[in-house]
Formats: sequence, C-alpha cells, structure tokens
Amino acid sequence: MARKADPNRRATILTAAAQVFAEKGYAATRIIEVAQAAQVGKGTIYEYFSSKEALFFAVFEAMMTDAERSVALVGQALSGSFATRLEMLSDTIITTWLDELSMYGLVMEFWSATASSPDRARFKNTFQAGYVRLRKVVRRLIRKGQADGEVDSTCDAEAVAAALIGTWDALLLQAWLDPGFDAKSTARTFMAVILRGMAVPSAVVRRADREV
Repeated sequence: MARKADPNRRATILTAAAQVFAEKGYAATRIIEVAQAAQVGKGTIYEYFSSKEALFFAVFEAMMTDAERSVALVGQALSGSFATRLEMLSDTIITTWLDELSMYGLVMEFWSATASSPDRARFKNTFQAGYVRLRKVVRRLIRKGQADGEVDSTCDAEAVAAALIGTWDALLLQAWLDPGFDAKSTARTFMAVILRGMAVPSAVVRRADREV
C-alpha cells in the first residue's frame, strides 16, 4: 500500500510526474524518469504510489483540484459589474491555461483515460465532480447578476454556466492544436455576444441607444 509520509515530497513527485507525462505521454513514461525528474530514488516513488497507474491518477486529481481552487478563488475575489466580473473570470481561465499550454496534452491523456484506462470509472467520476463544482462557481456569479438586476431573470443560470465552461474548454483545445489561434481574443468576442444576450431587455435598449 502506498505510504504518504511527507506531503512536500509527494507534491514534488506529482509535479515532476506531470511534466514527464506531459512531455512523453503516459504509455512512454517510465517510473525511473519520474524519479530522476523529482530527484528521488525509484523506490521512493513506490513508497507514495503503488503503481504508474496510481501515480497518473494522483496527478490528474491534483490538477483538477488546483484548477477548481483557482477558479473558485477568482470567483470570490471579483468585483464590479456583472459584465466585468464575467469577463475577468473568462480572461483569467483562458490566460492561466495559455500560460501552461505545454501541459494541455496531459489533459488529453486524462480524457483518453476516461474511455480506455482500467480506472476509467474513477477518471470519469472525478471529471464529472469537477465540472459540477466549476458550474457552481459560474452559476453563482450569474445568479448574483440576476439578483442585482443586471442579468435577465429568465436566463437559465445552470445551462449558461455549463455552456461557458464547455466553450472555454473548446477554445483551449483549439489553442493547443493551432499555435496561431488567439483563444483570448476569441473568448472576449464571444463574451461580448453572451453578455448582450443575458442583459435585461431595458439594459439592451439603453446600450443600443448609446451606441447610435
């Protein structure tokens, strides 16, 4: 059974493993390479993780937790109008992942694991739980906008939250596939369209009048 004696050493191993998995892919990665990247002995890896599969899943859990925590913290810290808060949240999510785009291949490995890994049920369940929590952050932001009279009360906050998260995922995938694709600019253009659609009717009319 994996022993978890030193949280700092465990975190170091996870960071090193994420980098090696992202660079070489799960199938081609060897535990000795992770050990070398973490500057520990190969046996030390097995003191914390029972197998390569267990290590891979632990990396996945850690990345999901970090992403959820970051989005939650940003959501709590935002201020200003609803439009400003949503735009800032979108910018932060896109920018954060663009800064770590070299790791996005690992995300694809995780998605693949939901279909082909022996642990696919655990991967799928963890993905599902993560998306539920992310939707909660965005949904709360939308409902706050509705309570403040900035968002149309007929807007389905849950549906819009799910669609926005799906959009951010898709934009980042395109940025990973195509180095010339400007995910940040595209996200901002898309957010402008979404915000117009979510605005209360009177606000849309006032904005149109100002633009004439």
